Amino acid sequence: MIFKKEKGLTLIELLIAIVISALIIAGLYRTFIGQQKTYSVQEQIVEIQQNARVAVNRMMSEIRMAGFGNVSMVLPVTFSTGTFSKVLNLDTPTAGSLTLVSATGGTSTLTTEGGIGQSQIVVSTLTDDMGNPLFDTGNRRYVSIGGLESFVITGVDSGTNTLTLSGALTYRHPVGTPIFNIKALSYQIAMVNGIPTLLRDENLGNGPQPQADSIENLQFTYLDASGNPTVNPQDIRIIRISLTARGERQDPELNNGDGYRRRQIVSNIHLRNIGI
Repeated sequence: MIFKKEKGLTLIELLIAIVISALIIAGLYRTFIGQQKTYSVQEQIVEIQQNARVAVNRMMSEIRMAGFGNVSMVLPVTFSTGTFSKVLNLDTPTAGSLTLVSATGGTSTLTTEGGIGQSQIVVSTLTDDMGNPLFDTGNRRYVSIGGLESFVITGVDSGTNTLTLSGALTYRHPVGTPIFNIKALSYQIAMVNGIPTLLRDENLGNGPQPQADSIENLQFTYLDASGNPTVNPQDIRIIRISLTARGERQDPELNNGDGYRRRQIVSNIHLRNIGI
C-alpha cells in the first residue's frame, strides 16, 4: 500500500489567517462606525439649521412689517398684558426681547363700501375659521382698514356684522377691503420643560406660545438708516437678528464643554413701514 501525503493548513497558518481576517473585519467595522457617526453628525447639523430657519422665518416676516396699517393712529395700545406706546418696544416684556405693534390677518373684508365720514363698517365675518372672535371691544378692539387708517372698535353688532369705530373714515374703502387686526407681537427666549425655546406672544391673554425649541439665544441689534447702532425707536430702520440653535442631543465626543452642537443665524431686517 502506498500512502499519499495530504496537503492542508498547519495550525500556525490557520491562526495567521484568522488574525488577518479579524483585522480586516475590524477595519471594516471601524469604517462602518465612522460613516454612521458622520451621517449622524450631518443629520443633526441639518436638523439644527432647519429648526433655526423655521424659528427665524416667521419672526423676520413680522418684524419687517412692524408698523403696518398706520398703527400710529391708535398708539398707545393696551392689552390685558400691558400697554405699548411705540411701534417698536425694545426690551419688552423682558430684557433682550422685542414687542412690535402691527396690523395682521385681514381675513374679514368690507361687504359694503366704507365712505368718507362714516364711523360704522359692515364686515364679512366676525370670527375666524375656528370660530374664534376676530373683533370685540377688549383685546381685539384695534383694527386697520385696508392698511391705510386705524381705529378702536367701540361697538360690535353680531346681528348685522357691523363695527362701530372710534372715528370717521378719511378714505373711501371699496367692497372687499381687508380689515386687519392690530396686535402687539412679543418675541423672547425662555425655558420650557428644561429646554430653551423661542416664544411668541400676541398679548391677547393666551400667554407666550412655543415657536421652536432648542433655541438658546436671541439677540436684537438696532441700526439707523446709516447702519449705526441706535436705541431710539424712532431712528431704527434695520433690526439685526442673531439666533443660536443647538442640537437636541449631546455628543460625548464633542469637546466644547457641554457636548451640544450649535449653529448661528444672523440676518438684517429692513423695516418697511417705519420712517416713510
